[in-house]
Amino acid sequence: MDKNNIRNFCIIAHIDHGKSTLADRLLEITKTVDQRHLINQTLDSLELEREKGITIKLKAVRMEYQSYELNLIDTPGHVDFSYEVSRSLAACEGAILVVDATQGIQAQTVSNMYKALEADLKIIPVINKVDLQNAQTEEVEEELIRTFGFDKKDILRVSAKTGEGVKELLDEIIRKIPPPQGKEDSVLRGLIFDSFYDEHLGVVAVVKIIDGNIELKKKDKLKFLATKAVSFAQEIGFFRPQRVQIEILNTGEVGYIATGLKDIHAVKVGDTITCEKCLVEPLPGYKEIKPFVFVSLYTVDNSKYRQLREALEKLSLSDSSLSFEPETNSALGFGFRCGFLGLLHADVIQERLEREYGLDLISTTPTVEYGVTTTSDEIINVRSVSSFPDRSRIKEIKEPWIKTNIISPSIYSGSLITLCEKRRGILKKMEYPNEKTVSFEYELPLSELIYNLFDDLKRVTSGFATFDYSFLDYKKVDAVKVDILVHEKIIEPLSFIILKDNAMEVGKKMVKKLKDVIPRQMFKVSLQAAIGGKIIAREDIPAMKKNVLAKMSGGHRERKDKLLEEQKKGKERMKKFGKVEIPQEAFRQILER
Repeated sequence: MDKNNIRNFCIIAHIDHGKSTLADRLLEITKTVDQRHLINQTLDSLELEREKGITIKLKAVRMEYQSYELNLIDTPGHVDFSYEVSRSLAACEGAILVVDATQGIQAQTVSNMYKALEADLKIIPVINKVDLQNAQTEEVEEELIRTFGFDKKDILRVSAKTGEGVKELLDEIIRKIPPPQGKEDSVLRGLIFDSFYDEHLGVVAVVKIIDGNIELKKKDKLKFLATKAVSFAQEIGFFRPQRVQIEILNTGEVGYIATGLKDIHAVKVGDTITCEKCLVEPLPGYKEIKPFVFVSLYTVDNSKYRQLREALEKLSLSDSSLSFEPETNSALGFGFRCGFLGLLHADVIQERLEREYGLDLISTTPTVEYGVTTTSDEIINVRSVSSFPDRSRIKEIKEPWIKTNIISPSIYSGSLITLCEKRRGILKKMEYPNEKTVSFEYELPLSELIYNLFDDLKRVTSGFATFDYSFLDYKKVDAVKVDILVHEKIIEPLSFIILKDNAMEVGKKMVKKLKDVIPRQMFKVSLQAAIGGKIIAREDIPAMKKNVLAKMSGGHRERKDKLLEEQKKGKERMKKFGKVEIPQEAFRQILER
């Protein structure tokens, strides 16, 4: 295909504004997918995506329309998957910005729009769901003009559900989005923007050919600049949305290259692919994604530790924001400390591990990364409670802060301000895009986000608020490590780091919950929450009672007292030497987020 007839574009929007449905209509009108095989959210192939009704993974698909080749990349809308959006933008020359006619501009609409502008893409603004009775098309159009400076004549009105206006959108894509600018007569340079593992073909790299071309029959060896790995192309092709094998990928085209490599670390997202003996400049890759939230994952059956490692390696191949490192725990055995971009990201990865790889997992309470300066001026990055230094060695603790953008109906502004102030938020900006909507910019500690801030936000706004955030900086905090002791023994998986002012309240809740899930023993068991050597909360599990007098019929009082005294001494001995085994199910209940 002549590169002047190629258009590479993505669809960006806030969650649930109709990206995947619009992709369905584009596939239908271009006859890419047969009407019989077209289903709702065709590109959302993961079972979890269909269940949750959200896009998790970016998808690339080639369409043909009026002698043009259109490469669409469908992107997620949730803030936890924003790294997928940035990867899509790098492979495109244009973007369709979709806004819901019933909701208007939302938090991720703004975030994704600025990402597209930074990537220097041509933006086509689209108002979707204009067929609905409660659509406020005129108001949303004015909002787009006022917020982003679009011309009224450039804003398209469509209904992804009925197909109204979608043909006009296709014409606009061909007319406005520029063709790729690569050099056809140059040596091969391809940008890897996604990858996955195939049991037969090894690592499959999803690429955009920036310069030159790749031809299967040439049998040239391929080289990956970042990892220095070398291999032959086993297969090349494109997605429709299933894989279609072809002989050549030309300049500007989007497709896949099956490398045959079995080492999943040999292909990195953001790397440049070229021929083995070519000397080329690497393409600008992606900045390394830094995880925000850390959760430890353990298998209930410790013999499946190796399977967990292999599953995490395969998932991290296409998910560059997932990090993991091995760790051990006296109570839970061998596991991994995993880094995620947010709680939804953590939940999705855990569910995929359990469903796709058949693993039964226990996850610990989420934590953030603290920066701890010791008395010897050494700076330690603390990602897990177990690596938190002793209080006597700590000079200063810093925690990560985020910049948030919250958009909500204005009637909830009072409740939102109260919630954010309670969560240590600092108000930076408050605007009214229109008389019914309020926009807040707050600075908040990231630790507040992982303690159900998102749920509370939805609760106080009846589910209407939308939320977007980005990392800001590290700020000083008065935090402490709280240990949980069962029968005077510290249970490491239950320890947590928290704001000093909240330690006593959370410690009390923890030991109370523990009292309900640990089985009673033959001796009294103490449950304590402690900061260093100071006990801040306590509960006791009473001993099981055994009636030692049941077999006695009659007899002197002295004989009964003697038996009771012996039982008392026995319980004291058991208390002194007894061990309390906490069942795995108890850990599950206590560590439930």
